[in-house]
Amino acid sequence: MNIHEHQAKALLKTYGLPVASGVAIFKPEEAEAAARSLPGPLYVVKSQIHAGGRGKGKFKELGPDAKGGVRLAKSPAEVAANAKEMLGNTLVTKQTGAAGKQVNRLYVEDGADIARELYCSLLVNRETGEVAFVVSTEGGMDIETVAHDTPEKIVTVDIDPVAGVTAADVAKISAALKLEGAAAADAKSVFPALYKAFTEKDMSLLEVNPLIVMADGHIRVLDAKVSFDNNAAFRHPELADLRDLSEEDAKEIEASKFDLAYVALDGNIGCMVNGAGLAMATMDIIKLYGEEPANFLDVGGGASKEKVTAAFKIITADPNVKGILVNIFGGIMRCDVIAEGVIAAVKEVGLQVPLVVRLEGTNVKEGKAILSASGLNVIPADDLDDAAQKIVAAIRG
Repeated sequence: MNIHEHQAKALLKTYGLPVASGVAIFKPEEAEAAARSLPGPLYVVKSQIHAGGRGKGKFKELGPDAKGGVRLAKSPAEVAANAKEMLGNTLVTKQTGAAGKQVNRLYVEDGADIARELYCSLLVNRETGEVAFVVSTEGGMDIETVAHDTPEKIVTVDIDPVAGVTAADVAKISAALKLEGAAAADAKSVFPALYKAFTEKDMSLLEVNPLIVMADGHIRVLDAKVSFDNNAAFRHPELADLRDLSEEDAKEIEASKFDLAYVALDGNIGCMVNGAGLAMATMDIIKLYGEEPANFLDVGGGASKEKVTAAFKIITADPNVKGILVNIFGGIMRCDVIAEGVIAAVKEVGLQVPLVVRLEGTNVKEGKAILSASGLNVIPADDLDDAAQKIVAAIRG
């Protein structure tokens, strides 16, 4: 689960991290009062969407010369003018895709006198199985560009889960970021606090970009991006209210109700598969034969008929889907259950696009017999390669 910047900062503030004062607003008429409640005289008006690159983004409804999704203002009146222009409009960034995201809330924040911009993130290092700090002196930039062009400027520091963030760890991070004086002193509390927030709240990502050194030499969290591990959501009921459904795909929301692993994509072939690895292989082979998957969908190892029906209905709800590929390798999952679920869904929502079904494993004969006797226009496939070729051929007519 992702949350907005203002929510992330409010959370980090409870861990004692240095965050500027700010106010979230949802209506243009709230902007001026929000600005007047801050010290000023410089204010920052930030679009709150679940995507990066907001500052360089462009609003669809405004001209090409209009300012982006993060703006400086020198008076409460200027804050109000920006809010009126930004709220309700669609911001397009590198991470939103061409469709963009509607800005439904803004964060009006007190300005900062910036001396240096740094990069700092925490994530799980899959190679070591430990939480790691990933830091760079090149803050405020696309970290992917830094990693590609100057990888030597990115430093990774793994944290021993038993020892936690030690003085030696802080020294390594501080040296990598070239922190001195007041900033180096702040680091002794800032980096352990970031680690504590990450581990206690079961985050999957905590990114501070930029982490700044201000003109007075102290550190401040200027931006914050936080994602939580959905598998640990049961431990954190207090975080449920932070979820913004308007930022999520409606199909993904529906899938979560049935405990389906579903991610919407931009392609035209809907996929229903059991097992994440098989789902990835299915998506890859669709691309190999020249088309694009419309989704990642893993129904899991023990899905019921109702769960399969829900999965099929979610796929068909996507208007971009021109064909559907069902690829099941039955272990715990029985092929006859898949077949019954597909038939139930088709009878309920209809079948307007080609459907290729590849079944293998437990009760495969029964599953194929059920589909054959259904009278549905189902294209059977013998293996994954055969299935991919058939669905690509079918949607090309």
